[in-house]
Formats: sequence, structure tokens, C-alpha cells
Amino acid sequence: MTLFFTSNTHFGDHRTLNIHKRPFGSVAEMDALLVERWNAAVGPDDEVWHLGDFARKAADVPGLLARLNGRKHLVRGNNDPPGTSAAEGWASVQDYVELAVDRRLLVLCHYPFRSWNGQHKRSVNLHGHSHGKLKPLPRQIDVGVDAWGYRPVTLEHLL
Repeated sequence: MTLFFTSNTHFGDHRTLNIHKRPFGSVAEMDALLVERWNAAVGPDDEVWHLGDFARKAADVPGLLARLNGRKHLVRGNNDPPGTSAAEGWASVQDYVELAVDRRLLVLCHYPFRSWNGQHKRSVNLHGHSHGKLKPLPRQIDVGVDAWGYRPVTLEHLL
């Protein structure tokens, strides 16, 4: 099992094409590439932490989750409608997570923090929200698809 992180897929959201200047001719093209790259990176037995802004419409979430490889956790973002959290297919749903991986504390939230638990003890803040446009602090990493080739990434790759 490999551990992956991602954020800001914004499946089905036409606003993302314009606001964040994604290089796709349509939402369908964007969604198809996001699914293709997710499944090329993530295997069926892998685990993915999605740090928010999964999809525009909650009604689309169960079908998308069924098409995407891996065991999927959601850390809610500001553009996740209420029904997204309730959709069948999430292994867990929360607003904030502290995860110990290889003797390192990972602080997971949709939003980047100015400071976080264990910041001066090698902990890492993984976040989304900023679409690769925020200058990071040391050990603070934007895991959003805009910053990582429109695919989930491993902790090893992020570090």
C-alpha cells in the first residue's frame, strides 16, 4: 500500500477552467484527464487523502469515487457541498487530521496554516486551497493537482 495526497480536483466545475487557468478545452476533458492520471498513479490497494474541493456537485461524488482507485479519505474544503461528505465511497471525512507517517507528523487541512502543531519539530503541513499560487513556508506543501501535474502524489515525492 502506498500513501498519496491530492486536493482541488474540482471535478465538474467549469469555474476552475477560467479562475485557475487550467489548460483544458472543456470540463469533460479536465475530468477525464484527472481520472486517468489518478488511476495511473494510484492502485486499488493504495490510500489517498484528498484535502478538499473534490467536486462541484454532490450528486456526482459517488460515481466519481467508484471510478477512482484506492481507499479515499476527504478533508473537507470550502467548495465541497454538504452532500459530498455524506457520499458513499469515502473511508473517512473530517476537517483536520494529524497523521503520523514514518516518525513524522503530517498536519492535513484544506487550508494552509501560518503555524501548525509540531512545526519546529519536523512536522509538515499538507494543504490545498491555493492552487499552487501561495509561496510555501518550510515544511508546508500544497498538494493540489494544479501544482503536481493533475495527479495525486506520494509523501516521498512531496518531500
